[in-house]
Amino acid sequence: MSQKVRVRFAPSPTGPLHIGGVRTALFNYLFAKKHGGDFLLRIEDTDQNRYVEGAEAYIIEALNWLNIPYDEGPGKEKDCGPYRQSERKVLYKQYADALIESGNAYYAFDTSEELDAHRKDHEAKGKTFIYNWHNRLKLKNSLVFSSEETQQKIANDEEYVIRFKSPEDETLHLNDIIRGEMQVETSILDDKVLFKSDGMPTYHLANIVDDHLMKITHVIRGEEWLPSLALHVLLYRAFGWRAPQFAHLPLILKPTGNGKLSKRDGDKMGFPVFPLEWKTSEGDLFSGYREDGYLPEAVVNMLAFLGWNPGTEQEIFSLEELIDAFELERVNKAGAKFDPDKTKWFQHQYLQKIDDAVLASEFERYLNRLSVERQGIALSQQPIETIRKIVTLLKERATFVSDLWEQGSFFFEAPATYDAKAADKAFKAETAVLLKKVISILNATEDFSAENLSEQVKGWITSENIGFGKVMMPLRLALVGEMKGPEVFDILSILGKEESVARIKKAIDYMG
Repeated sequence: MSQKVRVRFAPSPTGPLHIGGVRTALFNYLFAKKHGGDFLLRIEDTDQNRYVEGAEAYIIEALNWLNIPYDEGPGKEKDCGPYRQSERKVLYKQYADALIESGNAYYAFDTSEELDAHRKDHEAKGKTFIYNWHNRLKLKNSLVFSSEETQQKIANDEEYVIRFKSPEDETLHLNDIIRGEMQVETSILDDKVLFKSDGMPTYHLANIVDDHLMKITHVIRGEEWLPSLALHVLLYRAFGWRAPQFAHLPLILKPTGNGKLSKRDGDKMGFPVFPLEWKTSEGDLFSGYREDGYLPEAVVNMLAFLGWNPGTEQEIFSLEELIDAFELERVNKAGAKFDPDKTKWFQHQYLQKIDDAVLASEFERYLNRLSVERQGIALSQQPIETIRKIVTLLKERATFVSDLWEQGSFFFEAPATYDAKAADKAFKAETAVLLKKVISILNATEDFSAENLSEQVKGWITSENIGFGKVMMPLRLALVGEMKGPEVFDILSILGKEESVARIKKAIDYMG
């Protein structure tokens, strides 16, 4: 590629960023970095009625959290700014005027009521009303009026739009990097509105002008924009500009059934569809991957596999490896089914890769937050070295940092009750005597390492020819409160002599 690669992500600030949008941003980022190019963020806020306060900041924060920041955009201004369409609106009128000048566009004065009447009339006859070559000379526009009449109407402040004049009878050959060659008959295209009399462009005009002025070389966007491709290519031609290359990404589909993944699917099945938490002005709260405990690397890896395939068996890719392996030609045409379980699988893989010391710090933060939430029900304060040992023991079965608490809460608070079913099975008539002997062994043991404790307790059990279950089951229950957790001797070692003995005594008292 001789020309420097420049791509853009151009969301509308109408609410939180759906993961479909995040996937589009990611593929643009990967493509730009693969080719040593630039990744731009442009905020398409021409529709001020749908503008939502805080949405732009949310988009930027989400990209930064995922470690796919833009090179140019709001706050990172370079030569092609401003990067919000609302701040560029003075630009668009001259380009709309240029299309009228060249005969590729025209003024249309039809009111919405008149157009509605045409639609209803066509529907009554079983037809569809399309404003284009076959009826434009029968409607109210500058192709019918003289230039004097047209100018007079504009001077009289009559409402108008500027429409693109679609070619009448041409086969348009289009190329898409993902979908290959396509053909469109221009006779079926409508004369799309490019500019409104309120001084604002429509998406189609603003999009083309901005992409050209920002020197965009590749437009990588969602499949929903495929129907606009013919118009956009025609607009480039009408301006005499070289069109960028296009790539339309497949839809992200529901986990079950048909159709596009929606917020409702996430609510119903209990997974986020937004990267970060989002609170509406009405106070509704929607969950985000970040707040649900997902690692950004796991979310990126998961999203990369929604529609793209490296062509190998490898599934775990660092961001650098994704950049290296990414090819638009390896993106599928068919929609990609979202799989919440696979997302958790990626999260589990990435949690296992975190250094135990780093994970211990994360877990300590989690415990501190939990202490605050529990309003005064204090957790025993363990030193960071102990937390690290706990993390090392529990990590393998954990997917989220919160799982470390669910699996190991007993390290921080003694059991208040004992699992009834397990107690019935483990606490027998002779159990109190056996546990008292365990206490005496623990009290006599100086080296409180798991290895030494195992040697001492198991040595006694073996020498006395006692069934292991008769000691180990009630011992676990005394320490944990239920039949879960890592090796009993690891638990004893971490709890320490004093706490271990206190818990065993409590269990003996419970048995009466």
